[in-house]
Amino acid sequence: MTPELIVIGTSLGGLNALTAILTALPLSMGVPLAVVQHRGAAPGAGLATLLARRSALRIVDAEDKMPLQAGTVYLAPPDYHLLVEARGLLALSTDPPVRSARPSIDVLFESAAHVYGRTVVGVVLTGASTDGTDGLRAIRARGGLTVVQDPATAECATMPASALTAAPASVVLPVPGIAAHLAALATEVRA
Repeated sequence: MTPELIVIGTSLGGLNALTAILTALPLSMGVPLAVVQHRGAAPGAGLATLLARRSALRIVDAEDKMPLQAGTVYLAPPDYHLLVEARGLLALSTDPPVRSARPSIDVLFESAAHVYGRTVVGVVLTGASTDGTDGLRAIRARGGLTVVQDPATAECATMPASALTAAPASVVLPVPGIAAHLAALATEVRA
């Protein structure tokens, strides 16, 4: 499977996990990444700025109708759903929260599964909700690759454990293993 898009979802404890993964990914990443990190709507030090200090990748807050580019990480902005509108194109939405979350991991994952099918990789990391469960199921149903943080290594095991009930055939790894796995997939794209 040659991935065209990697989608990542995380919540409680996610900043540490996400930072570790993005820090370990190579600058020459052959695919774009779209990320939902549950966070409040209050302005403050931007997540993109914080992550960019640690990663070689370009990290931006996604904008409506923004085209996807390889080697770029697109973050769902606070209080907006991030979704894949069409191949190579993101969109933002202010539709109601899903599972009490906006941005919602399920919204991103389900739209990515619909557009990219078997060429999307979905990754669920630590979190205290069940957001991402339906989305990971959708990715798996369309033939995409699913990766879940080992619940035993998660700061909060609820989200990865729930995701595994929906996609039990997922690759299960601790955060460093996830970073290496994604880097290997990116290498396959470049080869």
